Amino acid sequence: MERSSLPLVHGIGDDPRPAADVVADALLDAYFDPAAAEMQHIGSYELPSQGQITDVIESCRSLLFPGYAGPDLSRGSRGELREEIRARVAQLRISLHRQVYRALHHARQQRLGRADIDCEECSGKAEVITDRFLAQLPELRRQCRLDLRAAFEGDPAATGLDEILFCYPGTYAITVYRIAHALLAEGAVMVPRMMTELAHAKTGVDIHPGARIGASFFIDHGTGVVIGETTLIGERVRIYQGVTLGALTVPQGEARPEPGKRRHPTLEDDVVIYANATILGGDTVIGRGAVVGGNAFVTTSVPAGSKVPGSSRTAR
Repeated sequence: MERSSLPLVHGIGDDPRPAADVVADALLDAYFDPAAAEMQHIGSYELPSQGQITDVIESCRSLLFPGYAGPDLSRGSRGELREEIRARVAQLRISLHRQVYRALHHARQQRLGRADIDCEECSGKAEVITDRFLAQLPELRRQCRLDLRAAFEGDPAATGLDEILFCYPGTYAITVYRIAHALLAEGAVMVPRMMTELAHAKTGVDIHPGARIGASFFIDHGTGVVIGETTLIGERVRIYQGVTLGALTVPQGEARPEPGKRRHPTLEDDVVIYANATILGGDTVIGRGAVVGGNAFVTTSVPAGSKVPGSSRTAR
């Protein structure tokens, strides 16, 4: 008998019932334990779907990078091509609206302490957010093109923009960030964070959608990069793997920082941060054109044009 089809028929401990019954009953009790009620969502309104949000991301990428992402577009006339693009936009509108609506609805129900199945107000708001986002797709494509050019100019190993689109995890993560940031700016909740966390899982690059990142941004290699929610990054900034742009820890017993308060650093234009550097704090500013060396630990501001040496480690 294959392992996947093996029934749970043996008891657990002193309980003579089949193991499946024992575990099912214990889980059912856990689901309806008032102390952990927020960890179950059974028989209620629909929540956002990670799988469908992944599809939304790929639909966006197929419109931003046709041929490089998603199914190929036809080789017909311009009019035929327009109809195919229009159909993709229309389908994206339906899919994105559904996810944005579910997240808004959930946030409202959590706030009100209710579980209404539908919410017309949330649906209308989701429609506005979705349409405003879709109108930004041409501008998002322009921003992504600048990021691609920055990657090509910043990495001598790159043979062309096609290699970057197919292979570079940092570029993928930045594209998803730009999609998510645009949605967040229009008022979407939950969905933007789910998008960047899906990119995080895929690439190892963790960019909060609330960060503000200027044009021509390049992350080389990518793995282990962390960019916090209130980070401000100027134009033509380049960072390498393992870089953390984070917040100073909140001492135990102190209140959580107020929402929106700056907790993460500012990187001005033309800054370069080498591998595994850590830069922390909302008052920390890395001045224009500064270079921070690998493994550096920075919690105070750095003047424009200066160089912060990295921390060297000698093997013993």
